[in-house]
Amino acid sequence: MPSEPNCVFCGIIAGEIPSTTIAQRETAIAFMDINPVTHGHALVVPRSHATDLFDVTAEDLAACVHLAQEVAGRAKERLGADGVNLLNCTGEAAWQSVFHFHIHVIPRYENQPGKDAIGLPWVSAPGNPDEIERIGNLLS
Repeated sequence: MPSEPNCVFCGIIAGEIPSTTIAQRETAIAFMDINPVTHGHALVVPRSHATDLFDVTAEDLAACVHLAQEVAGRAKERLGADGVNLLNCTGEAAWQSVFHFHIHVIPRYENQPGKDAIGLPWVSAPGNPDEIERIGNLLS
């Protein structure tokens, strides 16, 4: 599958960069976001490199959306999420920071301080690696 040598997500897909992978399919993969904005924030990406929404194939987009739906269901069932946002940022003006198409799966929580602190645009901060792995294991 096509990849880019300096792309962090291509590195994750190739196993060169560590991640907490929670689901894998033939053309898509889901892993925990290392800068989570909510409890259980995950990313879904196509295995083939595509820069953004305008570059991704219809087949890979469909695979990513299907996998995002599955991950969202796990967040509801296993983490107690009250809702979920699916978010794609395409282009710098939309706050895209990694130029490999991806969908954010962002679990949302009502009346649960500390689990939901999202605003758009959000300010990301490094998450606790142990907590990210623990949550990733719950979603795997």
